[in-house]
Amino acid sequence: MNHIRTARRKLRHAARCAVRHLPHGLPPLLYLTDPDRSPDPLATAAKLPPGSGVIYRHFGAPERQQMARALADLSTRRDLVLLIGGDPELARAIGADGVHWPEARGAEARHWAGAFGLQTVSAHSHAALARAAWAGVDAALVSTVFASASPSAGPALGATRFRQMARRAGLPVYALGGITAHTARRISHVAGLAGIRGLDTVY
Repeated sequence: MNHIRTARRKLRHAARCAVRHLPHGLPPLLYLTDPDRSPDPLATAAKLPPGSGVIYRHFGAPERQQMARALADLSTRRDLVLLIGGDPELARAIGADGVHWPEARGAEARHWAGAFGLQTVSAHSHAALARAAWAGVDAALVSTVFASASPSAGPALGATRFRQMARRAGLPVYALGGITAHTARRISHVAGLAGIRGLDTVY
């Protein structure tokens, strides 16, 4: 348990560093759910530091309404920011804070401008970041930053290349992919932190 406490402390420190350069309203730490890799998102979300964010990605799961509402209730109690992945209708139905868009659907954010307090989008290149800025989203999640075991992960950008992308992005960015208590400190001075397993195993 000592190593988990140490990891949490390091992540909290990195999050405090990240929040200094993020606009007001953007959480420094984003937890992304995954039906295969995060079987109990409520348990992890319940342990996140207040002010963190949760991106619920249901991928069409039949229990999405119930889980989204449970996360919305938990987020209210624990002062978390809740985004629904690619489903603005569900986000609006449960009163979520906003929507997270996959890269291929990022342009849809323009249609929903003003409907939510926060919209984010995934991005994997400079061109995708330019499209995200055009779409008017509040932030982009850039991946894959560090080596990741995710089946969908691409080649790792590495800290140096990611930092260059973040500084040229034209909008706030989060680092996604291989974010752990060890790697977070290498990019927290230029970006927010986002993760799946890296947060599941700590929280």
